[in-house]
Amino acid sequence: MNIFRLLGDLSHLLAIIVLLLKIWTTRSCAGISGKSQILFAIVYIARYLDLLNTYISAYNTIMKFVFISASLATIFFMYVKFKATYDHNHDSFRIEFLIAPALVLALLINHEFSPLEILWTFSIYLESVAILPQLFLVSKTGEAESITSHYLFALGSYRGLYLLNWVYRYYAEDHYDLIAIVAGVVQTVLYCDFFYLYITKVLKGKKLQLPA
Repeated sequence: MNIFRLLGDLSHLLAIIVLLLKIWTTRSCAGISGKSQILFAIVYIARYLDLLNTYISAYNTIMKFVFISASLATIFFMYVKFKATYDHNHDSFRIEFLIAPALVLALLINHEFSPLEILWTFSIYLESVAILPQLFLVSKTGEAESITSHYLFALGSYRGLYLLNWVYRYYAEDHYDLIAIVAGVVQTVLYCDFFYLYITKVLKGKKLQLPA
């Protein structure tokens, strides 16, 4: 554990809290992509199946449990409790076009050809593009509420901080994971345009608008 990973985890947790609070307090899922939330749930479940047979630390176990539970709760809110507020028409991204390539890539490029390792690798590849349906939804509708923008910024910050974590581990521990680094860079790049708009508009009190 180092400061960059800790801040990354806290940023990730903040993003989830912001999203759940947004849905619960407004009683609405408007502006949130259910497709992205499904992808994140798949990512967490595939990555954290080692909860069944591996114990690293209480912190590690609690965080994994929180991420899985929160993602499933979000899906429940969107598709059951507040279903009437969910924008099915605009949230039309074909997620099978993300899941299938990530799975094929995990079968071809991995550290070890074993079920848990392939699932972990699959989760890394899928997470790198899981935000695309959300960005696609924002682009399609043309704007995003400030609270949704804060969620996306916190989520993007988590990935950026994890890149710094990998840099730190390379120099401090002589450790690196090329699969995770490449996937993380891809994910961070996807947020770049959003980061610019967030800093120049949302932080100045303006509503975020993206080109349709």
